[in-house]
Amino acid sequence: MNTGVLADLDLATPAVNHAATTEEEASVAQLLAVFREQRHFVVTSHARPDGDAIGSVLGLAEILDQLGCTCDLVLADAAPAIYKNLPNLDRIRFGGSAAKIDQSAPAILLECDGIARTGIEGLEGRRLINIDHHTSGRNFGEINWIDPSACAVAAMVYRIAVSAKVEITQSMAVCLYTSILSDTGAFTYPNTTPESFSIAHELTLRGASPSQIARDLYFTNPLSKVRLLGTSLAALQISGNLAWSWVTLADLAASRATPEDCEGIVGNLIAIQGIDAAFFLREQPNGEFRLSIRSKGDLNVARVAEAFAGGGHVNASGCTLPGPLTSAIDRVLVELRG
Repeated sequence: MNTGVLADLDLATPAVNHAATTEEEASVAQLLAVFREQRHFVVTSHARPDGDAIGSVLGLAEILDQLGCTCDLVLADAAPAIYKNLPNLDRIRFGGSAAKIDQSAPAILLECDGIARTGIEGLEGRRLINIDHHTSGRNFGEINWIDPSACAVAAMVYRIAVSAKVEITQSMAVCLYTSILSDTGAFTYPNTTPESFSIAHELTLRGASPSQIARDLYFTNPLSKVRLLGTSLAALQISGNLAWSWVTLADLAASRATPEDCEGIVGNLIAIQGIDAAFFLREQPNGEFRLSIRSKGDLNVARVAEAFAGGGHVNASGCTLPGPLTSAIDRVLVELRG
């Protein structure tokens, strides 16, 4: 960490000049009013949490801490191993339920399109606060701030920190930088904006180490993941500008892999020259298939996921499909070619 630079910074006053819309200003003002009115919150995100979900939950928790609030952090599923070094990860109760938490505590849901997306029980009947950046976001809460132009929910959490005039601590900086790096595909996805780099710059000045975070996310793959990638690439199919692959439960067992090892495989498919859309299917124990779909440019794959009750971004989405495998593949191809 460059302490010489940090010594000259006003850590409570980030320098990013974000041009907030009137709607955003109103949403953030509502949020801060609730934060001052209520003193305890449940904070959660979607099942099978990714970097943005985990980092944003931890970052928002620090904001609430500084505002004098207490919070319970609950996620349905465990954090992938690549996020094990995130500061304060032990604050999150994984596989937990909100049922035993004070029912008067409002729930803040990050990047979810509804309660069901969290996989958490006990959120029903609560005051709900919805913060999302997906194009498939829905207004299901009492307060709904949905900004599809944000590169990550972490960018929205950052804006809350700026508006609340709290200190961007080193631990918060690491969590939010991790979120932005992962959700922009290391600044390669179309959701990467000038603001993405501006926020990343500020977070770096406040102690986030780009090289260390990149090593944690991209250079710590277990051997089982590499073997599974080989299996999926052996199954690769290409038709025109479309590419797809899959792994079965038998493939996972043969590679001694876990479902977590499937993360990122679809990125290898969309990286192929001449491919504009790619999808990857992972068999689940109940016979269904988890779909991850990616695209380049303006090709909207969110509409494909939404056709199967899923959602996400224009260039990165997902959902769950019934089997068998051949049927699932055909259904996706029909939607992509439609």
